[in-house]
Amino acid sequence: MSRFNYEELAALHAIAKTLNQADELREQLENVMKELSSRLGMERGMISILDQKTGDTWLEVARGVDIEGLDIRYKPGEGITGKVAQTGRPMAVANLGKENLFLDRTGARKHLDRSRLAFLCVPIIYGGKVAGVLSADKLTLKVSDLDAEVAVLSAVADLIAKAVHGLGLEEENRRLRKMLGKTKLVSTEIIGNSKPMLDVLNLISQVADSNTTALIHGETGTGKELVARAIHTNSPRKNGPFVQVNCAAMPDTLIESELFGHEKGAFTGAIQRRRGLFEEAHGGTIFLDEIGELSQAAQAKVLRVLQEKQLQPLGSSRTVMVNVRIIAATNRNLEQDIAEARFRADLFYRLNVFPIFMPPLRDRGGDIILLTDHFIVKYARILGKRVKRISTPALDMLLAYHWPGNVRELENCIERAVILAPGDSIESVHLPPSLQMKSRDAAKKERGKLETLVSAYERSLIIDALKDARGNQSKAAKFLGTTKRIIQYKITKYAIEPQRFKAKRIS
Repeated sequence: MSRFNYEELAALHAIAKTLNQADELREQLENVMKELSSRLGMERGMISILDQKTGDTWLEVARGVDIEGLDIRYKPGEGITGKVAQTGRPMAVANLGKENLFLDRTGARKHLDRSRLAFLCVPIIYGGKVAGVLSADKLTLKVSDLDAEVAVLSAVADLIAKAVHGLGLEEENRRLRKMLGKTKLVSTEIIGNSKPMLDVLNLISQVADSNTTALIHGETGTGKELVARAIHTNSPRKNGPFVQVNCAAMPDTLIESELFGHEKGAFTGAIQRRRGLFEEAHGGTIFLDEIGELSQAAQAKVLRVLQEKQLQPLGSSRTVMVNVRIIAATNRNLEQDIAEARFRADLFYRLNVFPIFMPPLRDRGGDIILLTDHFIVKYARILGKRVKRISTPALDMLLAYHWPGNVRELENCIERAVILAPGDSIESVHLPPSLQMKSRDAAKKERGKLETLVSAYERSLIIDALKDARGNQSKAAKFLGTTKRIIQYKITKYAIEPQRFKAKRIS
């Protein structure tokens, strides 16, 4: 006698037929989830894929849960999903309200009475190894036998194992193609995938392998130091020292001693010989931040090191050869300073061999969202707070602000908000007063017709992409060259309904 009843057998048969159809793997799995919902009473369901290299599990396909724009991952043993992926054993929870392991990363059950839900989670095994995790929740009143429910879900997991394995390989290949498509994959702490930042990363990859002098232009707070570090980290000098010099903080009386060193007795107070920062950077990189603040006298000395690769410590007759790469940065318009005789033209042309222009945060679009998410995680951990997200109205305020202090100002803003937020979400009231000086209506009125036209065009582009992607927000994001997170934000902002494009696909 079969261990499954008629409805369960019918569902398994329908799922098997779905998997035999010549659809894309993702579409097959989405149809499987529809069958589980319509035939077996699944309220919400998710398929997560295991990264065989890292052991992390990422949520890839869902039903009844909106995951578009979200990058939801579980470390080994983290939450129910991470535990099932790690152990390869199923878990069943009769009362979800009493289960501490349940994380609800998607937020889909935040406003529900979890005590009325049962949660089932089973491993997806392919080739004797865990390939992913299948999970579902059902109303408790519809669950009479947890073991029987786990058996049915495990049977479904067996049926979809090959498709899940294939989808995992597709995602891995997609990531590899994306990596190979770049000039070179660079190791960097820089966060951002906007067009201006991808251009910067491309320039870093091109200049890192050489000894070419680079000059980084950009406003204060844009991350010029991160670019300099990225060039050093990805260069043959990465095992050598990285010496950072804040030229604006050095008085003229000390600049020569600090940069080039001095001998004992060279001046009053020089009680011992001291190596300069250029010598300290031998074999590595020296980063001259705010180079435009150097005096004319100091500029002449730096120029000599650039030209001759040697220096003379203060009070010494000896010459020291230095093997050092110079990277400089400035927030000034040095061409204008040259015209006003504030900066040496010969030094500028020596430094500006490979210019890199850092975009201000206001020109980086969706990077504000990525940076906000990063800083929320960072400061929630540092401050021991349980803040996990930012509300849409608050995010809207961040995107509307002009950010004169750039990334540094955004980081300070999020640190303050995390401190003030009493719950798990940052709301508009937790943002600094400078972001709340104008009402949204007043701000919209001032931005005027241009923003209205741009918004209308942007909405049209997103709708066209959703039509081409048949309602799939992930594919629409790829078509537009952006991320799922940003597309999700824009869809909410413009009140677009992706479901209606999915319906058209069936006709």
